[in-house]
Amino acid sequence: MGLLDFFRRSSPSLQAGDEELFDDEFQKKLETLALVSRRVVAGRLRAQRRTKKTGSGIEFADHREYQPGDDLRYLDWNIYQRFDRLLVRLFEEEEDLPIYLLLDTSASMAFGQGRKLRYGKQICAALAYVGLSNLDRVCICTTGDDVIERMPETRGKGRIFKVFRFLRDVSPGGETDLQAAMKTFVTRHRRRGLAVLISDLFDPRGVEAGINILRYNKFEPYVLHVTDSHEKQLALRGDVLVYDCETGDEREVTVTETILRRYGDAYASYLHATERLCASRQVPYLVANVDVAVDEFVLHVLRRGGFLR
Repeated sequence: MGLLDFFRRSSPSLQAGDEELFDDEFQKKLETLALVSRRVVAGRLRAQRRTKKTGSGIEFADHREYQPGDDLRYLDWNIYQRFDRLLVRLFEEEEDLPIYLLLDTSASMAFGQGRKLRYGKQICAALAYVGLSNLDRVCICTTGDDVIERMPETRGKGRIFKVFRFLRDVSPGGETDLQAAMKTFVTRHRRRGLAVLISDLFDPRGVEAGINILRYNKFEPYVLHVTDSHEKQLALRGDVLVYDCETGDEREVTVTETILRRYGDAYASYLHATERLCASRQVPYLVANVDVAVDEFVLHVLRRGGFLR
């Protein structure tokens, strides 16, 4: 079952504070983060996250048999003289890899009057700015049980305002189904790259299938688990009616100290199991608690490594 929301059904306007999400103070923090992350690429205007494929680069990779129509400039005449074989030299070609930021916008992200979603938006904006500042291509997708909205790949620091506009318009809703969402994502994005999942991971089917879809399709998953301390320590007592904020399922529960303790243990076990799963798949995993300042958390991401290459 998804997250049980113990608050009233009529959620407050979650867009009310979004104008202040990316204010001047926040933008100053972004510039500091960009300075911390910046690497010097002498004499070249290139993204720092690259992959190599066989093409027309300058670093030798291999030989293959000559085929009619091949460029004669790449024939290896030394091989021909020694072995009387026409072989073509292949070279490694560098290709920019984009950074995909996958922001969960399912209804569970609205828990606690939208604190998780607002925090996720700020993380997304901060990482986008770091990537754009380092000349990477950045794409943002919002997800629930599918890919909901998409900001196409963009590049350059000045594009951050496009990111702000996109994220301001994002609102929560729907159920979480990471497997279905990641299937849609890999189908629509053939260009491989880093896939940063920013989510509370409240998927009743689990997160393993979604992560594996990214791995099997040659993306590099990076999981940022958005949490709220109010989810771990619930201020409830007595008979309450709880409901699943994504499916609407209801259940009457008598909340006692024993129930709260068991709930806390289950929640801690869930976090630990998720971390172990990612570790077993060699997928970077970090808990993003909403009580931690965004710039402090993003610095932690950068120090952890793997986001920039």
